[in-house]
Amino acid sequence: MLDLYILLIFIIVAAAIAVETKDLLSSVIALGATGLGLSLTFLVLKAPDVAITQLIVEILSLIILIRATMKEDLPFSTSGRWLVNTVITVCFIFVFIFTAVKCFKELPQFGYPTIKTSSAYLKEGLKDTGATNLVSAVILDFRAYDTLGEAAVLFTAVIGVLTILRRKGRKNEETGLDNE
Repeated sequence: MLDLYILLIFIIVAAAIAVETKDLLSSVIALGATGLGLSLTFLVLKAPDVAITQLIVEILSLIILIRATMKEDLPFSTSGRWLVNTVITVCFIFVFIFTAVKCFKELPQFGYPTIKTSSAYLKEGLKDTGATNLVSAVILDFRAYDTLGEAAVLFTAVIGVLTILRRKGRKNEETGLDNE
């Protein structure tokens, strides 16, 4: 339970930084940290499907918002901080691989699930739902609200992406100029 409180404090601090920061790019990055904290909170609360959906939407939204806030591409610098950037990149890759190995060791062996819900779905699914396709029964009957929530999150993300990427005006078919 302590890890949940730490994550909630992290989310609140990151959200406060996102609101109070004057630089728009820094604010977008702090907002991304808030979404990452929320995704980790979903993992702690044993909702990995919601966490994965949140992470995908968060990464896509963050990339699009960063691209939208930057007026021009950053120049590529070959001098100065090359050593520092290389060390940071190597450290990140090492930490990522180390964490992945630790996580994969904690997974149960293939074919031995830790959650026994699937056996209840297989035994009682046909009787409870009347559906012969148990995958559809689980998605549409047992977990309907969860599926509706995930679809709403993905739909909202797509609408947000289309709103950010749309053109300001439409081209006039006769002149070929933008109408504003």
